[in-house]
Amino acid sequence: MNLNDDIAGELRQEQTRLRQERDQALSKLQEQENELMSLRKALDAVQQIEQADLQPPIWLMPRNRQRAQTATLVAMLSDLHLDEVVLPEEVDGLNAYNRAIAQTRLHIWTENTIKMARAHLAGLRYDGLVLLLGGDIFSGDIHEELSETNEDTLIGSLLHWSEHLAAAVDVLAGEFKKLHIAAVAGNHGRTTRKPRAKLRARTNYDWLLAKMLERHFVDDKRITFQIPESSDCLVSIYGRGHLLTHGDQAHGGSGIGGIYPPIMRLRARKAQRYLTVDWSFDTLWLGHWHQYLPSPSLIVNGSMKGYDEYAYINNFQHEQPQQALAVVTSHRGIILQAPVFCSDRKRESW
Repeated sequence: MNLNDDIAGELRQEQTRLRQERDQALSKLQEQENELMSLRKALDAVQQIEQADLQPPIWLMPRNRQRAQTATLVAMLSDLHLDEVVLPEEVDGLNAYNRAIAQTRLHIWTENTIKMARAHLAGLRYDGLVLLLGGDIFSGDIHEELSETNEDTLIGSLLHWSEHLAAAVDVLAGEFKKLHIAAVAGNHGRTTRKPRAKLRARTNYDWLLAKMLERHFVDDKRITFQIPESSDCLVSIYGRGHLLTHGDQAHGGSGIGGIYPPIMRLRARKAQRYLTVDWSFDTLWLGHWHQYLPSPSLIVNGSMKGYDEYAYINNFQHEQPQQALAVVTSHRGIILQAPVFCSDRKRESW
């Protein structure tokens, strides 16, 4: 190989390199031209938008409003556990409960139920109020620790609280003019140590309290009662079924799914049972679980008692004392759901 061949080879390599650089430069130039074209299009679009004269259609709202839509307010009252005592020092100061606090919370619940209807849910004309007494009104003495710490015996509690609940019923009837009370028994008010199937209602102080209220208001045309001797109470509101039960028939709830699986099984079984006799319900109302859980097909009530030692020792989630409330219309069924908060630490003085 001579010198000329070496020079020729180097020239060919240089020529190849220059061609590659040229091709890369052309490719980059093309990308820049494409980007510049996109920017020009975007700039043109912005200029057109800035110059555009928007002419939105005018939406007219009727000035002559029709009369307010009629509805029925449904309030649930359950799991009060009246005369139970909860000491703040046993639950990290998260709650306190005794007879005096319970009286205050019953007053607050009554006030807030009316406030929700008249202030927060304004614009509706209420046909009346349906009050669902869902059981566990009393704490009872089914456990040894309860009988040791409750403020009174069950009979003493019944005599004391029947008057206060009658006062709340009278206030609600005066406000809503028509009041229908449906009641079922819970598991804490029973007179037996073990739950029973036979005479379940008649051996329970929840049932007896409802009967005392019925007798007290027997001549009051504003108030009607529905107190079955079974564990369920089917209430019809505008032709739609609302099934009230306490909720202790559902078992489990400690798994990852929480209380939903046992409650949904309970609802499905009850729905199937009622279908066999040509009855049905849209919404299942239940208490027992001390957790407010609203949904279209079932409503789980909270507790007026609030957080207690049992919930604390089992590491259950803390929840404020609250009760379920819903607005039902004839055309849509339940259209609104909300909790009614029952506690005010300042008024309760703890």
